[in-house]
Amino acid sequence: MSTAMQSTMVYLTPQQKQGLELRAQERGTKVAAEIRNAIDAYLAGITPQELEMLDVATRRAEQDIKEMIAMVDATNARIAKRHAAMQRLRRGAKG
Repeated sequence: MSTAMQSTMVYLTPQQKQGLELRAQERGTKVAAEIRNAIDAYLAGITPQELEMLDVATRRAEQDIKEMIAMVDATNARIAKRHAAMQRLRRGAKG
């Protein structure tokens, strides 16, 4: 279900406009989407401090997940190596 958009004009300082453009570029979105997201957060009663805390927590979780994936990949590599060694030993025992 799509929502019809209404156009409105917002006056921004050059710093606000530049910050929005940078944020949109970093997130791969449009400035309009960033403005809508900010308005949604404001209307939901989410404070900038809460958003910052969520952002920090999300970035930390992302880093933790990457580290866990690396550990699992390393473990899987060790298991595969040992499995291959066992297979070679079994083939040698049969011959």
